[in-house]
Amino acid sequence: MNDTETAVAVVGAGPAGLVAAARLGEAGADVTVLEREDAAGGRVRSRTVDGFTIDRGFQVLFDSYPAARAELDLEALDLRAFAPGAVICRPGSRSTLADPFRDPGAALEAAFSREITLGDKLRTLRLKRELLHGSESKAGTLGDVRSGSANGADESIRSFLRDRGFSEAYLDRFVAPFYGGITLDRSLSTSARVFVETFRAMSDGRTVVPAAGMGAITRQLADRARDAGCTIRLETAVEGLTVEESATGDTNARAEGVRLRLADGSETVADAAVVAASPPEARRLTDVESIPTDGVGCVTQWYTLPPGRSLGIGPRILLNAGDERPNTVAPLGAVAPEYAPDGRTLLAATFVDDDAFDRDDATLAAETERALASWFPERSLDGLRTLATDRTPFAQFAQPPGFRETLPDPTAPAGPVVLAGEYTRWSSIQGALASGRRASEIVLESVA
Repeated sequence: MNDTETAVAVVGAGPAGLVAAARLGEAGADVTVLEREDAAGGRVRSRTVDGFTIDRGFQVLFDSYPAARAELDLEALDLRAFAPGAVICRPGSRSTLADPFRDPGAALEAAFSREITLGDKLRTLRLKRELLHGSESKAGTLGDVRSGSANGADESIRSFLRDRGFSEAYLDRFVAPFYGGITLDRSLSTSARVFVETFRAMSDGRTVVPAAGMGAITRQLADRARDAGCTIRLETAVEGLTVEESATGDTNARAEGVRLRLADGSETVADAAVVAASPPEARRLTDVESIPTDGVGCVTQWYTLPPGRSLGIGPRILLNAGDERPNTVAPLGAVAPEYAPDGRTLLAATFVDDDAFDRDDATLAAETERALASWFPERSLDGLRTLATDRTPFAQFAQPPGFRETLPDPTAPAGPVVLAGEYTRWSSIQGALASGRRASEIVLESVA
């Protein structure tokens, strides 16, 4: 960097913005983070409702993500893990699907599962081996598999798995609800590259949540940024930014800077800016048309049962193989007992169907209760109580096959303005964290 301290404004205090700010601060820059909300974290936040920890929608972390290992103190997050696999549910039936090598205790039950054929189970293990260890696949090399298709071109998740011999029953009963929870798309029309990235992450590590909620991730990042000398200004919305030149030195040379207009009418000036706002906001501020603004959403509802009652399934997610209302139910209290006071049950049901936003809270709760009653006829659900409902219209940006070729480069804006956000990579915590690091590197390179 130059001998003169460089001033950088970071717009947005989500994971990407906080990583960019922390790394810039650690490198000696004078960093100010401008966040329109009343707390840092973006979509990765938690709150307390009646003593229960409620995340902003159902979210998890894959602890094998390279960026998570690089940017987070995972040990300090005190992570709690889901059991590998899932429980496939339909009226009057529950069937466990588990990885026999990672969850030997469930191996016998999984082996006798009638929902998934032995052939599909073997194909799943073979695909895992290909992605982790580099053996050749039926359709091509590991490089082809990792790219999302046999010939290197992208395709849908459904097409990718059909090409590898998986049955339609496997796709509809397991993959559709399971990946419906990850991509918010039960049709499996999302890019196969997203499947490859997430499947490998789950195979190589654990699916976890911090004991204090997903918000602990961004609280840790915010603390890291503050420790690096960054200032985080909350409830400070940026209305616009302008790249401008200013005279510098005795030779009257010109240097670019960024002027940011705030909602309160004031302005702030920086040598460079990192725009880490949501995709619609980033596009508005930078006029970069390749920033994706087509989003997919979900509705998550949180419930508890009366003291002493539970579903008795342990820390394993429930997949709705019968219909999509709800798509999944996650026993968060069983995964992370710290989420629920006094050992109480805490459940999170996620709806991804197109009509979910049109149904009121009571209707959604009734649909969850009917589904659970049909899956657990032996258990009483009397007293199931709704704690909270999260409606997230833009939970991810749309990721159809070929989406990566259309995403913006971080340097796409004019002047010393850099993009940081999952929309420069892919929609995930991995994408957000990695994009924040890359944005900081670009800024530091530009002023070196």
